[in-house]
Amino acid sequence: MNKPHITPQTKAHTKPHAQQDADQAIGDGDDSDSEILPPSKSARKREMTALQKLGETLMALPADQLAQVPLSKGLREAFELAKNLKQREAKRRQLQFIGKLMRAENHAEISAAMTRMDDDNRLFRQRFQQLEKIRDELIDNESALEALLDGHPELDRQHLRQLIRQARKHASSKDQAPEKASAKRRKLFEYLRETLVLA
Repeated sequence: MNKPHITPQTKAHTKPHAQQDADQAIGDGDDSDSEILPPSKSARKREMTALQKLGETLMALPADQLAQVPLSKGLREAFELAKNLKQREAKRRQLQFIGKLMRAENHAEISAAMTRMDDDNRLFRQRFQQLEKIRDELIDNESALEALLDGHPELDRQHLRQLIRQARKHASSKDQAPEKASAKRRKLFEYLRETLVLA
């Protein structure tokens, strides 16, 4: 029986197909290896716990700060309901529900808003501490007033002298109640807070 005659051209023609099949098989294997697996049960639980804690943090914010956070209408309503719940178990279930709602929110925008608030709070605390230090120096040191006025012409010299004098008087008098001395110090602080321009 005669064997089929295979010309060099035929061999050359069949080889690329075999190579192509092999390449396809390798490619298919790569695709199956690179498939993204769904998150594990423990990973989903960690994510839900983190979202619930973020929800608790948001719920603890004052109303004016919470209004600055970009949240959906449904999530805002869920927060309002949670704040009004008194029963512990009901509040716990509501926080779980908030955690589920949080999954659909824009976490990047929420984080950015909270970072801005943290920065604002940090600056507020720094200014508060500066004002407290200036107030205490004005009460304790006679020369502090002139030094302050030299750098801050926006201050009312006469009114400031009066506030300092009252604060010193009540601070040094043993007959005065501590609450009254604190009130005079607070009045001086409030004037500085409202008037003094700090760099």
